[in-house]
Amino acid sequence: MKITEGLKNWWQVQTGEEETPFDGDSVAFVSSMVFHMCLLVALGLIPYVLQNDQISLNVTVPITEEEEELEELELPQEFHFDQNPNEEIGANSVNGVDAAESLAPIISEISDIPNEMEVETQPTVNQIEINDTISEATGLHFSENMKVKGSAGQGTTGAVGAIDRITHEILLSLEERKTLVVWLFDQSGSLDQQRKTIYDRFDRIYEELGVIEAAGNEAFSKYEDKPLLTSVMAFGERVNFMTEKPTDNLTTIKEAVDKIEGDQSGLERTFSATFMAADRFKKFRLANAATGEPDRNVMLVVFTDEIGDDNDGLEKTIAQCRRYEMPVYVIGVPAPFGQRETVVKWVDPDPEFDQSPQWGRVNQGPESLMPERINLRFKGWEQEKAPIDSGFGPFSLTRLCYETGGIYFAVHPNRNVNRAVKRNEVDSFSAHLEHFFDPEIMRKYRPDYVSPTEYQRRVKSNRARMALVAAAKYSWMSSLEDPALKFVKRSEADLSNALTEAQKKAAALEPKIRGLADVLKQGEGDRPDENSPRWKAGYDLAMGRVLAAQVRTEAYNAMLAKAKRGLNFEDPKNNTWKLDPADEITVGSQLEKSATKAKVYLNRVVEEHPGTPWALLAKRELEQPVGWKWVEDFTDLTPRNNGGGGGNGNAPANDKANMIKKGPPKRKVPRL
Repeated sequence: MKITEGLKNWWQVQTGEEETPFDGDSVAFVSSMVFHMCLLVALGLIPYVLQNDQISLNVTVPITEEEEELEELELPQEFHFDQNPNEEIGANSVNGVDAAESLAPIISEISDIPNEMEVETQPTVNQIEINDTISEATGLHFSENMKVKGSAGQGTTGAVGAIDRITHEILLSLEERKTLVVWLFDQSGSLDQQRKTIYDRFDRIYEELGVIEAAGNEAFSKYEDKPLLTSVMAFGERVNFMTEKPTDNLTTIKEAVDKIEGDQSGLERTFSATFMAADRFKKFRLANAATGEPDRNVMLVVFTDEIGDDNDGLEKTIAQCRRYEMPVYVIGVPAPFGQRETVVKWVDPDPEFDQSPQWGRVNQGPESLMPERINLRFKGWEQEKAPIDSGFGPFSLTRLCYETGGIYFAVHPNRNVNRAVKRNEVDSFSAHLEHFFDPEIMRKYRPDYVSPTEYQRRVKSNRARMALVAAAKYSWMSSLEDPALKFVKRSEADLSNALTEAQKKAAALEPKIRGLADVLKQGEGDRPDENSPRWKAGYDLAMGRVLAAQVRTEAYNAMLAKAKRGLNFEDPKNNTWKLDPADEITVGSQLEKSATKAKVYLNRVVEEHPGTPWALLAKRELEQPVGWKWVEDFTDLTPRNNGGGGGNGNAPANDKANMIKKGPPKRKVPRL
């Protein structure tokens, strides 16, 4: 109070006024304001007074869920390296992820440049290439410089175009350092013609390189001596080094190729040969003590038309080539879609023998690690015609190229995407693939080129994938027999017995088809979550085909039961009942629902995946009716007269004149 009185007196003396600001409630107001201002200031200073320089940040990560989370398999226009470390995936090597990965489908003598595909990478990671319309150049070091010249292929394509591309790859390698090229030739008989073509091409390859060198090209001028060395190997049942040591002498190189003999064993040690080449020449990839860099790049170029008989060596070969950064280039063949075998046209190379075409089976597929296509056979339903192109090379060889930074060249002389290829149009020593597909369309349907462990992980990420792989494996293991469709009525008892026997076979067939359907139905719930075009097309096609087959099988059985209850011929002369495919289903509404569901799946494949193998097979399936109808017919049961005795025919007057002139002897198709 004394303070307040003092302030009042001071104000009155200074101003001469009786009233002061300190009268009444003013004091209380000012005191309250000062108090609260001090309180606010004190609260603001607390964090500074109690400041702690040590910061603790706790992050909780659901490790288990992250380990189980799988990358989506949708194949966009851009492809990215997986940043998660995995020793089994990618192009890892002694330099981490510096190794590129690439593959290509077809090389044409007249090349077109496809649409560019950009790739996001880390500074130390090179561009990669996806099958078919590969966009960026390949190899371990020069993937940013050149476009792949792929072709959808009108007319013929062959190994010559692939060789020309390899020539350019050699130049790209020489721009970095001296290079060793190792040529590995399959010795099987089916490669005789291609080896001759390549032999004739060697002059041009090395002549072009010589001209380029003489012109002072930078790729050569930076080296004092022997910038390019060559080694030649051959493989069949055994692996042979045709050159004692790497050489730059063209005569020696051509002599080595010319000395390669055919191997009639039918065995191809493709991966053993590749591994041995990498092991033999790894010394060129070891770091030089003076420079810290390898002495040479090493390129492995393989010529073969089969998948190889030593696939168990794939992982070991990939690891060896990646470790020493040796890209593998394979000039091979297209893989048949979802099938292991194709038939190859063989014409005896010896003109002293019959020159008529014969067909031998060769392992050239499939394009995926596990079967992803069901295998069904049903008479009256001509699904399984000639093999068709998968759009990719055999899985193991393509993955070898993909993992090491090389290219797989799928060569076929009769490739034509505009029409079906007839069997009589196929070149000698080539497989009959009835249909080919545009690489631009097929690029987003690329198989998963990963290790078996990673493949299983990706399959298990979606029940639709699991169901497809399981059903495909089951269908290839099970023999689905063709049912009888013609029944001759010699008597009521004979007809009843024939129908009963047919029902027994149907009874064995029906649970197999139902089993496939049950397996596939387990994946229906996850089907909407699938993002990969390849897996979506594969699952939908399988569901459509299996449901259609199930309807055909059960309708077939029901029609047999109907016939056993009695059928009457409209024409009394007829004595035969035939089951013909029909659009209508007359034996059950439930089968009609299943038939409708099958068509929904098949039409979706046709609409969403045009220009692909899946769409082609779905379209074929839709063209085949799912029901049956009984059609009466006549079968002549009169015993045939074989002639030759009893006055039924005159003996030839001149046996010699009636003898058929024999042609040259015919040899069996060797193991190709």
